[in-house]
Amino acid sequence: MPAALSLDHLRRYAVARSLFTPTTLPAAIRRLGFVQADPIRAPARAQDLILRHRVTDYRAGDLEARYPRLQIDEDCLVNYGFLPREHLALMHPREPRRPWDAQTQRKADDVLAFVRERRIVHPREVELHFAHGRRQNPWGGAGNLATHLLDGLHYRGLLRVKRRDSGTRVYEVAAHPPADESPAGRARRAAALIDLVVRTYAPLPAASLTYLVRLLGYGAPHLSAQTQAALRLAREQLASATLDGTTWYWPADENPRSRRWAVDDQLRLLAPFDPIVWDRRRFTLFWGWTYKFEAYVPPAQRQFGYYALPMLWGDRVIGWANVAGESAGRAPAVGYADAAAAQDRTASTLLDEDLARLSQFLLPR
Repeated sequence: MPAALSLDHLRRYAVARSLFTPTTLPAAIRRLGFVQADPIRAPARAQDLILRHRVTDYRAGDLEARYPRLQIDEDCLVNYGFLPREHLALMHPREPRRPWDAQTQRKADDVLAFVRERRIVHPREVELHFAHGRRQNPWGGAGNLATHLLDGLHYRGLLRVKRRDSGTRVYEVAAHPPADESPAGRARRAAALIDLVVRTYAPLPAASLTYLVRLLGYGAPHLSAQTQAALRLAREQLASATLDGTTWYWPADENPRSRRWAVDDQLRLLAPFDPIVWDRRRFTLFWGWTYKFEAYVPPAQRQFGYYALPMLWGDRVIGWANVAGESAGRAPAVGYADAAAAQDRTASTLLDEDLARLSQFLLPR
């Protein structure tokens, strides 16, 4: 008789299903389903830090360099990031919750016509051509109106990111297949979106599943009614179990108790947005301590540091490390949540090994 499902099973399953054997870049993105993006480099962007553990011989910047040749897109799901192109049909045509006013819409139409005429456009070209000026952003600062319009057209699915030039998005007109807007078609798209996020972040506590579906309001605000209905159905169709009062969900075709979910004893520094540690609720349940991303916290109030990378050893997150780009390969600022691990020479040796891998990953091609 197989052993009863335990939290240890779920923890190993969560790590092993996400840390699959390194493969090619397009295969890894397809396997992950979604790779969250973040512009901070400390020591590299989040998308690169996520992919370095899952792509053979990956180097920082490979995604940006190879992006124009891959069937992937930058777009919004539960956050902004990269996903296989076929998933865009689940979210487009996207209808924002807050439409533009008539004046802004006219400007956006002009920008779209400009991009259509030029075919590929850098934001600087739009700014120089239209001289739209500045606008106040939601955080109280001033932003470029041309950038705002391009971002808005991209969000609406009218533009796509063609490539990046030194990190700046360069756009072209997007083309999407006709969407089935019948009630049944919208319901199928909502169900497929929930399946996508479950397969990206499983296993999920019930509250986290609900939270992720709510975040789909960013990627598919026009399908909110359908995603709520699909969530009710998903709770019935997904595999689930209740442990210590928490109900967990995962894909019905996977078994967390299977021996296929084996973890190695390697130590890895993860991105703050890595799928393994992304769900902070699950993080606390799995590892018994609370991790926080503090890049936007005043320095005096930080507990972990500006860009603390969770330190995964096997199936345990034993602490964190801050590694500045110029100091990769040298001693990072390390903190431990596990007192025994702090004294463990094996952990120290394995950390040095991952820092060496990190240094290699940061070297330019």
